[in-house]
Amino acid sequence: MSRSARPSRRALLAAAPLAAAAAPALAAEVLPAGALKGRTVLITGASSGFGRLTALHLASLGAHVIASMRNLQGGRRPEAVSLKAEAADLPGRLDLVEIDVVRPDQVISGVAAAERLAGGGLDVLVSNAGIGLSGPLELHDEAAMEAEFQTNLLGGLRMARAVLPGMRSRKAGLILPVSSQLGRIVMPNMGGYCSGKWGLEAAFEAMAYELAPLGVEVTIVQPGGYPTRIWETGAKAVEAMIARNEPERVRAYAQHIAITRASMTAPRRSDPMDVAHAIAALIALPAGDRPLRRPVHPDTSVTTAVNKALSDVQDRVLSRGPYAAWRAAVSG
Repeated sequence: MSRSARPSRRALLAAAPLAAAAAPALAAEVLPAGALKGRTVLITGASSGFGRLTALHLASLGAHVIASMRNLQGGRRPEAVSLKAEAADLPGRLDLVEIDVVRPDQVISGVAAAERLAGGGLDVLVSNAGIGLSGPLELHDEAAMEAEFQTNLLGGLRMARAVLPGMRSRKAGLILPVSSQLGRIVMPNMGGYCSGKWGLEAAFEAMAYELAPLGVEVTIVQPGGYPTRIWETGAKAVEAMIARNEPERVRAYAQHIAITRASMTAPRRSDPMDVAHAIAALIALPAGDRPLRRPVHPDTSVTTAVNKALSDVQDRVLSRGPYAAWRAAVSG
């Protein structure tokens, strides 16, 4: 297909509501065997959830996946052992590196190790590591806020900063920060999580413009609610946070806490493989054809509407002046 005949990023974004209408069969974005052969992908937060599913799915499509997680224990961590075993018979290759995104030293050493395993630069970063912590903001003490922003915002920026020199030197690369539909809308009792994801959205949209003339692309992945371990670990973190608060504060927010607990344990029937399929499809797209954002969920109507409204505002702000070409490269 000629470059002029390929759909633009704007067209891909416009088609998102149609994709949502076909839900829940989002796994229709199936790629042929070997579709990602020759691609080298670093994934953070690969011990469970979207990260683990994406690592295995990309390896099944022939990619060289470098899966990272905290506390690797020299490769003996049970999640690492099982991930390697499950990937052993896949057509791609899967290696492991240790990266805790809240530790700058591990980000630097882990990315360097990944680049050595790749035999050079990385093609793709899937910046997936994150935590889910909810509850009224007054109950978010220093420890809670530190954990949320260090992981959900600063961790992603550290990873991008570490991989970018190699990508820029080749004038090629793709960064896929995993955000959330709560990076575009606001829910009570989710203020801390929303704040980190809104910050992630802003930072990586700015980075998308800044990298446009340098040959590196950014697509922000926006999952809705899916049944992954983030809810289980988040529920434990919420209880620990509540326990650290003064009894008066806890009593004042009794209703909020009850709603929070119910939301953390509510059943979610969507298939988290939707996210792995969407990430694979984004990697497979030709450079220049990837959208700035990719909502993923059986119902993306709200996220798509917000994306469209804010995209129109960005057009008005950036369509003239020194950033017009960068905006056009990212949005059209």
